Amino acid sequence: MRVDFYDTTLRDGAQSEDIAFSLTDKLRITEKLDEFGIHYIEGGWPGSNPKDLQYFKEVKKLSLRNARIVAFSSTVKANARPDTDPVMTALLDAGTDAVAIVGKSWDLHVRDALRVSLDTNLKMIGTTIAHLKKVGKTVFFDAEHFYDGYKRNAEYALTVIRTARDAGADVIVLCDTNGGAMPFEIFDITRAVGKEIKTKLGIHTHNDTELGVANSLMAVKAGCALVQGTINGYGERCGNANLCSIIPNVVLKMGHTGIESEKIARLRELSLFVDEMANFIPDKHRPYVGESAFAHKGGIHVSAIRKNPETYEHIRPGLVGNSQRVLISDLSGESSIRYKAKEFNIDIDRDPKIVKEVVKRIKDLEMGGYQFEGAEGSLELLIKKKLGIHRSRFELIGFRIIVEKKETSQPVTEATILVRVGDRVEHTAALGKGPVNALDNALRKALHKFYPELKKMDLVDYKVRVLSTGEGTGAPTRVLIESSDGRHTWGTVGVSENIIEASWRALVDSIDYKLLIEEEKKP
Repeated sequence: MRVDFYDTTLRDGAQSEDIAFSLTDKLRITEKLDEFGIHYIEGGWPGSNPKDLQYFKEVKKLSLRNARIVAFSSTVKANARPDTDPVMTALLDAGTDAVAIVGKSWDLHVRDALRVSLDTNLKMIGTTIAHLKKVGKTVFFDAEHFYDGYKRNAEYALTVIRTARDAGADVIVLCDTNGGAMPFEIFDITRAVGKEIKTKLGIHTHNDTELGVANSLMAVKAGCALVQGTINGYGERCGNANLCSIIPNVVLKMGHTGIESEKIARLRELSLFVDEMANFIPDKHRPYVGESAFAHKGGIHVSAIRKNPETYEHIRPGLVGNSQRVLISDLSGESSIRYKAKEFNIDIDRDPKIVKEVVKRIKDLEMGGYQFEGAEGSLELLIKKKLGIHRSRFELIGFRIIVEKKETSQPVTEATILVRVGDRVEHTAALGKGPVNALDNALRKALHKFYPELKKMDLVDYKVRVLSTGEGTGAPTRVLIESSDGRHTWGTVGVSENIIEASWRALVDSIDYKLLIEEEKKP
């Protein structure tokens, strides 16, 4: 069965707390969704705000290849004429060939929210859809609260979608608007509806019970050929059903068609892009697309995947644009170290004792607060130093940091450093915005004349973690530094009771790793 995917990130997803897409954001996301192969993109509600109205004007200028843009709206008001109703006017002014209309299918909502009679609600739905079909629109009817309505008053809920069918709706979308339905309920009700309603059925679920994806899949199993959802599950309250999980499940697991495999291989890219537009930090634990989705830490797991990845991976990571990762920690065994050594292009098996020594060293360091999961630069240096294939290119003789603060001015920080490079000693001072920045500036200044390639390197992130709250300001501190030269990005780590010392250790590894990269480039 072919399943169409209908994205409502720009409308329903934008109702998520802390999301406020700009017009430019919405247009860029539209292009990305189209490129990925999404069939329908719900751009917004043209009658609700000026931004959505402008979106529908601007989106016409895009050269979309795959997706159809859908404008969303409610039905006409009670006793209103569709040709004069301002809601309909705004919807038609959007100029899309496809529209989505939401109507109440739960009698409780009709009486308590709309405060109209049950018959009036049916008339509002039928009149609206008939008018839109008359002017040539493809019509999606979103039967809001359908599953709750069916469980409370099945006959009325069915009458609502019969009315939509008879009025000419092209797709009837069954909605679990409150996100409270169970998967077995979704399956049973959807299958019952499908036996009577031959119009194409869709599913729209929310994630209030963390069943949005499961409920969508059960609806597909019961016959729904269209799935609505959002990228990364953005949406009001607990979010909408997450298309980044639904799409690979429907296509790769259930065997349906809809989006080509080469496009699904860009799923992680799409997920990260929309996170960036939303200004959200990506959730590394998301299924399929998260950084940790195929990350292995336990030694037994790593040993197994080295022999056969299928032992602990339900699909090949590349199918969704992700990759296998092995994390090094105090849970790591020799298999983990061998895996990482191969990744670093290190022949560690030439000396079997080294593997055991590296494992022991890592476990000892992690006992002291080190963590190498985000500091693979430090890990690679550790292994190569143990093997004797790398030595530090400079040596610290000493440093001093002075912070001066006067009542009426900002603090001034100065770092003075003494380093040895070969048989030469360099003595340098530099200012900075704080102790670590000053130390970084002084060290670079001292080394630039020996290693000019360091001018292309920048510190891009700096994280501090206090490891024990019981010791107050004397607690051990872990510092993680992320550096980049524009082509490579690497992490390094340092731990000490003194935050400056911890920063120094991470900083030295960061610079040492950059020099290692440059050294290995040489023939």
